[in-house]
Amino acid sequence: MKALRKIVDNIKPTFSKGGKLGFLHSTFDAFETFLFVPDTVTKNGVHIKDSIDLKRTMSFVIIALMPAMLFGMWNTGYQHNLSIGGSMDFWGMFWFGFLKVLPLIIVSYVVGLGIEFTAAQIRGHEVNEGFLVSGMLIPLIMPVDVPLWILALSVVFAVIIGKEVFGGTGMNIWNPALLSRAFVFFAYPSQISGDKIWIAGLSEGQGVVDGFSGATPLANAMAGAPIPSFSDMFFGFIPGCVGETSTLAIILGAIILIVTGVASWKIMFSTVAGALLTGLLLNAVAPADPASYLNIPAWDHLVMGGFAFGAVFMATDPVTSAQTETGKWIYGFLIGFMVIVIRAFNPGYPEGMMLAILLLNTFAPMIDHYVVQSNIKKRLKRATVTVKK
Repeated sequence: MKALRKIVDNIKPTFSKGGKLGFLHSTFDAFETFLFVPDTVTKNGVHIKDSIDLKRTMSFVIIALMPAMLFGMWNTGYQHNLSIGGSMDFWGMFWFGFLKVLPLIIVSYVVGLGIEFTAAQIRGHEVNEGFLVSGMLIPLIMPVDVPLWILALSVVFAVIIGKEVFGGTGMNIWNPALLSRAFVFFAYPSQISGDKIWIAGLSEGQGVVDGFSGATPLANAMAGAPIPSFSDMFFGFIPGCVGETSTLAIILGAIILIVTGVASWKIMFSTVAGALLTGLLLNAVAPADPASYLNIPAWDHLVMGGFAFGAVFMATDPVTSAQTETGKWIYGFLIGFMVIVIRAFNPGYPEGMMLAILLLNTFAPMIDHYVVQSNIKKRLKRATVTVKK
């Protein structure tokens, strides 16, 4: 590392302001801070100091995403192997999925970081690390068969419309990764309907084992067909978007985020509570028809679709979620409530998590506003005024 540090120090004047390549200062700074911890320190005044910074925060989220990503790669190969009645071993299925998922990750990062670097150069600002997480989230919430050009367009939309027009990292109103999914859903609905998942490797003329379907559990539920067992949905042996199928892998990521203090356990818990209570209420008033969506056990909703992934990695986004402690409880509960309402009463869109989070992203500032105003009123009521005679 010392040799690398020496090389960077030797070329740094060239990219500094006033140097021959000074116009690339933002780009050089991004690479330098990626390789080494910045040596910038406060000079005077009173400051609250912490050992964690944006880079470390983003790194912890990336680590937390690893279980879901690795399982998603294996499951892609597993679903393919199942569909053709093949006999791949564990590593064969993982390698197949790896080769299918890797291009999605590469396109996401190349396009997204390219826009981030360009925007930083134009503005003369530093390149923020925010897209390090968004660049990984976007491929994990997409079907593995999404055309790369559509994925690239969705990333462009998410970064430019979702982030840069608001001022960049930390200024956006909506979660950029979810905006990319929303773009594909509304612009190219056949690619990400939420009810059918393409099984990698299938084409016309290829055989499919009897009884196998690419329909997701949500699609089966909407059609009144039997859904997979709770254990299959919990462990993730079902069709679905790359990183959303295994609730177990997502829980492992949640533990990492909670232990490191990166994500709010209050939002995660309240999201689950909101969905569970709403689901139980609908179960209680459901018609006698066993095929009715309202009869789906409330706990099954927690392991279907993108619920677990959204609750852990999307709803907890510190930029777009509620900031007050009380607001986090309200924000999470309303997300859980809205997910079940959308799933139960909107047959055209069986998923619900994406729309629920984006909707509550919009109202998060209002939730915080009323929480703060409520606290102010309570303090004013407790305040006593002494009048001197």
